[in-house]
Amino acid sequence: MSLGTAEEESGSEIHIPAEIDWHMLDKSKFFFLGAALFSGVSCALYPMVVLKTRQQVSSSRFSCLNISCAILRHEGFRGFYKGFPTSLMGTIPARALYMASLEFTKTNVGTAFVQFGFSETSAVAAANAAAGVTSAMAAQLVWTPIDVVSQRLMVQGSGGSKTVLANLNSENYRNGFDAFRKILCADGARGFYRGFGISILTYAPSNAVWWTSYSMVHRLIWGAFGSYLGNNNLGGGFRPDSKAMVAVQGLSAVMASGVSAIVTMPLDTIKTRLQVLDLEENGRRRPLTFVQTVRNLVKEGGLVACYRGLGPRWASMSMSATTMITTYEFLKRMSTKSQEDFTSS
Repeated sequence: MSLGTAEEESGSEIHIPAEIDWHMLDKSKFFFLGAALFSGVSCALYPMVVLKTRQQVSSSRFSCLNISCAILRHEGFRGFYKGFPTSLMGTIPARALYMASLEFTKTNVGTAFVQFGFSETSAVAAANAAAGVTSAMAAQLVWTPIDVVSQRLMVQGSGGSKTVLANLNSENYRNGFDAFRKILCADGARGFYRGFGISILTYAPSNAVWWTSYSMVHRLIWGAFGSYLGNNNLGGGFRPDSKAMVAVQGLSAVMASGVSAIVTMPLDTIKTRLQVLDLEENGRRRPLTFVQTVRNLVKEGGLVACYRGLGPRWASMSMSATTMITTYEFLKRMSTKSQEDFTSS
């Protein structure tokens, strides 16, 4: 495929591999390889998620370094992987739902917009925004219960420290199954969907912003590069190698992650507190409400308190997104049907 207008106006075309649509994928290979690849990504980035979660439930500002040292001193290296087996169990089905919804929506919405007469740029932006929303909503059906359990395990053992809130859930969990059983007994099935609404409000716009920003930045970078080639009479049809493709994908992912993290950070902090913290009244503990959570954050520092954990979240999102998008594009090319299969289908 040749990238749009900027390159053509400058007299230089950049030829990148064609977009792989949903109907071109071998679904069984796509999901099997995806589960393996993204499980590895989750393992590598999980410590950043633990740091972000502990910062978000902290009553004061503590740096990542302070929290990391505290974890190593009191819990050892295993403290960075509290709740990981539970999280991994949810990652596989959640990722499958996410990828299926993402690709299906991108293909169909993009095609529909082009048929309605919209430009390719507008169609791509709309398709990515719609795909980000639907994929996030589908994944949260599985991910929210896993999030509730794994986050309880992440912050367990830090309740005695001055770095966390006094109303941290004080239940002791041996493992993910024990946490599942105790949450079910205490709160019923609804307990697994604490913060579900705010999760949708966080991740749906976050994904929409991320995928739209990513597609726009990706095109802008190649467009600027095409203009540079044209202005320096280096045209003639440039075909980037795999290293150049990965570099542009990575840079686009980091920039998109920054935009998405800044826009949705307050909602993510509220979501985390709703899922982890309780309110004690007359000797009984019950979940905090949205209004109570916001009121507590205002008392602790207002908007600044909502952005605790921004550093780890941005770093985690950037590393996750860079790894995800390069892995994802690699996965799609690995899962493409052969020409014979594609023709027969």
